[in-house]
Amino acid sequence: MRMALDLASLAAGAGEVPVGALVVLEDEVAGRGWNSPISRTDPTAHAEILALREAAANAGNYRLTGAVVYSTVEPCLMCVGAMLHARIGRLVYGAADPKVGATGKLEGFRESGAVFNHGFRIDGGLLADESSAMLREFFERRRAAVRDVE
Repeated sequence: MRMALDLASLAAGAGEVPVGALVVLEDEVAGRGWNSPISRTDPTAHAEILALREAAANAGNYRLTGAVVYSTVEPCLMCVGAMLHARIGRLVYGAADPKVGATGKLEGFRESGAVFNHGFRIDGGLLADESSAMLREFFERRRAAVRDVE
């Protein structure tokens, strides 16, 4: 998770929301990513998606069976969906995201009748304080910059 926090710092340095992610496959880091939808002009350029893309390219397979994804923040619905399709084994995230985070929503979908052909273990809260602080500081700086312009 410390590596994911370092990746989140890269995003923050580029003016992006500080989220970092990595994919570990067979005890090796197979993919890394940090938020970059602004710089890439790509709404799908979330840290988790970029890490999954790199890991799949390195593995030569879009199925990342047994992989562990580490993300500094609870992933959104798009990212969780990509993890389902990639057949990862486990997700570990830092800070919960009550607005956009989708890990808890998976159970709600199942209760509504959705049937997924895959599931994975989810563990949240690893280095959550550090992840939350990075986000909080980023948005405080952004709000201060807007006030300075006004």
